[in-house]
Amino acid sequence: VVDASRAVGVVSHLMGDDKESYLAQVKAEYETIRAQHGNRRERTRLIPLADARANKFQTDWTSYTPAKPNFLGVKSWDSYPITQLRNYIDWTPFFSAWELTGKYPRIFDDAVVGESARQLYADAQAMLDTLIAEKWLTAKAAIGIFPANSVGDDVVVFNAKGAKNGSGKEEEARVHFLRQQMEKPPGRPNLCLADFVAPQETGLNDYLGMFVVTAGIGVDEKVAEFEAAHDDYNAILLKALADRLAEAFAELMHACVRREYWGYTADESLDNEALIKESYRGIRPAPGYPACPDHTEKGGVFQLLDATCRTHVTLTESFAMYPTAAVSGYYFTHPAATYFGLGRINPDQVADYAARKGQTIELTERWLASNLGYDPV
Repeated sequence: VVDASRAVGVVSHLMGDDKESYLAQVKAEYETIRAQHGNRRERTRLIPLADARANKFQTDWTSYTPAKPNFLGVKSWDSYPITQLRNYIDWTPFFSAWELTGKYPRIFDDAVVGESARQLYADAQAMLDTLIAEKWLTAKAAIGIFPANSVGDDVVVFNAKGAKNGSGKEEEARVHFLRQQMEKPPGRPNLCLADFVAPQETGLNDYLGMFVVTAGIGVDEKVAEFEAAHDDYNAILLKALADRLAEAFAELMHACVRREYWGYTADESLDNEALIKESYRGIRPAPGYPACPDHTEKGGVFQLLDATCRTHVTLTESFAMYPTAAVSGYYFTHPAATYFGLGRINPDQVADYAARKGQTIELTERWLASNLGYDPV
């Protein structure tokens, strides 16, 4: 399941009477996807890494002053009020998870799924009331803002204490990013997230933020109660709500960072619809997603934030987060920072990335399998 919002519908099929037909349908779909994947790989023209780097995002760093944060280091919250997260829920993916297609709130008027959507929404609101009143879930968060500069396609993170006490920059960690290698039309850069942090040679003091949030502490115990009572509907509903609350927490915390903790848009005033449309300055890409698809980079985020201790979220061997109702990522503040998809990459970048991370090409190919523009040997 490539999108966590669809997990509920998938689980419903696997637990239902149509399990065998559903599995057959999935198998057929993936046969088609494999064929399309092969055709698309042949059509996409990739350029050498050196050429992609020469076509990087360009900006005039001499006329740019990075926003200085209101604090450096790490902050954490042991029990954030769930009631505050509720107002930040994006309901459209919630309905998609139940395979009810339509944009909230217009979905309520849909001739086909409107009635089902209204009933599901009513059930969700009732459960939210109960889980808040009875404290089924605990929301925890950790955020960090660190001095940083880009070095090539990496971002070097410096010790926050050294920056605060004036003792100088001491490298604490290095975040590894990847660059688009598809051939671009004139005037379109080959992007890398490191492009949005001031290069070290500019002498500018720039910064990189990180976060881990969860609304899933306690969800497994309550789901187990529902399942023991053979109440699959409420078990699935609670999982879906926990996922939505975690995403809402990520949205809320990003707003707090922009307005207060980093403070680069202190006068920002956006309603929930504008937040969902991301009509604000800055991005929060997540390791494992299109712009930075390497899940192993979550390890650095968790280490710098001491996230497992602070949030009780852990990383599995495959670098999935547990509990699953959790979100992690980076904060970039450059006005031109934008989301993008990495796309396919060539062996030259895989070798370069493996060298930067100090690991084998074979291991790198395994973690970046879906982005390889070639078939590994």
